[in-house]
Amino acid sequence: MAEDFHRVARLSDIADDEPLGVDLNGRQIALFRIDGEIHATDNICPHQYALLSDGYVEDGCVECPLHQARFDIRSGAVLCGPTDRALTVHAVRIDEGDVLVAIRA
Repeated sequence: MAEDFHRVARLSDIADDEPLGVDLNGRQIALFRIDGEIHATDNICPHQYALLSDGYVEDGCVECPLHQARFDIRSGAVLCGPTDRALTVHAVRIDEGDVLVAIRA
């Protein structure tokens, strides 16, 4: 099944290690620039409602600002609890300076 990509931002809107929260058809998405690559994850922590775009980013990981759960931005893997639920990551494509994201369920 082909992925349906949607424009969510300009590449220039996303700074290194400073997440950008966007709304994509009612779903909260966080965009990250890590080592020059753009990554997209759900913006809501799977533990409790907190915006990961308000979290702390370091070494390719984001820390939830509410209870300090840590996630690998590239894979969504949980690195530190209190949750054991991985973060959903989404496919990203860059097209002429536009950042496009395809939501995964």
